[in-house]
Amino acid sequence: MNNAFAPYTEFFGLSERPFSLLPDPDFIYWTDDHKRAYTMLEYGVMTHAPITLITGEVGAGKTTLMQHLLNNLDDDLTIGLVSNAHGDRGELLRWVLMALAQPADPEANYVDLFTQFQKYLIAEYAAGRRVMLIFDEAQNMSRESLEELRMFTNINANKDELLQLILIGQPELRDIIRRPDMKQFAQRVAASFHLKHMDQKTVYSYIVHRIERVGGKQHMFNKDAAKLVHEATNGIPRLVNQLCDLSMLYACIAQREIVGPEHVKAVLADGAFFAPGSGDERGDAEL
Repeated sequence: MNNAFAPYTEFFGLSERPFSLLPDPDFIYWTDDHKRAYTMLEYGVMTHAPITLITGEVGAGKTTLMQHLLNNLDDDLTIGLVSNAHGDRGELLRWVLMALAQPADPEANYVDLFTQFQKYLIAEYAAGRRVMLIFDEAQNMSRESLEELRMFTNINANKDELLQLILIGQPELRDIIRRPDMKQFAQRVAASFHLKHMDQKTVYSYIVHRIERVGGKQHMFNKDAAKLVHEATNGIPRLVNQLCDLSMLYACIAQREIVGPEHVKAVLADGAFFAPGSGDERGDAEL
């Protein structure tokens, strides 16, 4: 079944599913926090910041912001996206080279790989392009890997900015970087922002935005139902999406054209809303 559709889309007269769990920049809802976070991302790019840091709870919308940024970057940037990098010293460099579509000989030692990486950066700079590496789920990186990233920024010399780093991660990433033994890394962070959860008013506006985006009407989701959604999800976008999606399905089953609190309650009572510690600060959400 196409993920854009659900059993209730025809019933409600919607062009597609409004609460998909997949990150989609076309559905992005610009809360004040997300506007500030995106502005910080743009600021980091425009000022050639050595390291830009964006953090937030799992599901706060970080990946969607990153995708929106990728869709709007200039052609003079070469982008490498690294997700869940792990491994010992040297393995990170192999992940980076692969992200940049560069060969990484399994027999090459660290010096050889670093020389290859540096030559690539210089060649891109000579061609009028800067290289930007984006690390998603960066909270999973070890202290040694983060220190290796800091060493990468040493390739930049004087006014010649060959490399920029953007780190996207969960709140613990900020805690790691704030440790006393990470002071040198922290000093390279020139732009940063932490995304918070949506409040009750914002959750309702978010729900209305997504429903209207697919041809629905504002009143299709009752305000009291939206209040319950906020309470059950703590304002985490993907959890909001998950609970709203199921609530619309329950309303469809009941042949009700308006999603009310009774449908949200039914989803919760049935245990159909499966989230770790419903209402806590976890979950995996994107706008």
